[in-house]
Amino acid sequence: MCVRRDVYSGRRRLDGEEHEESLRAANNYAASLKDQDSFEEARLLLRKTLPVARRVLGESNRITLTMRKIYAEALYDDDSSTPDDFREAVATLEEIERTARRVMGGAHPLTGGTERELRYAQTVLSAREVDDVISVCEGVAAMTPWYA
Repeated sequence: MCVRRDVYSGRRRLDGEEHEESLRAANNYAASLKDQDSFEEARLLLRKTLPVARRVLGESNRITLTMRKIYAEALYDDDSSTPDDFREAVATLEEIERTARRVMGGAHPLTGGTERELRYAQTVLSAREVDDVISVCEGVAAMTPWYA
């Protein structure tokens, strides 16, 4: 992870933050942070670099799409993720999947990987929403006297 951070810093100094290689290095660094469960750091880095990637490379660029996918994963992989985080991740992955399919085709690894992550995130979100409903019902039942 330190190597990827150093590469990213070096690329930014050498080429500037808007250069494609700097953005690729940011993408790789964010992926390393996420893989090391440094979710907040990954999200912070991507919040800073994603607007640049969108502006410079465009919404349909592979690097931009991959950065967005890593951001979505950092949202829902975090144990402290909220239902809103999951909903944002699912919405983001749905959009990435549509764009990747249109631009790169269904056989592209990014498209397939995004489909898998989307199914997983949807499943976890559904399970969490069911758990939330059950928790609310249990809470109401606990507040209601048994003789009511």
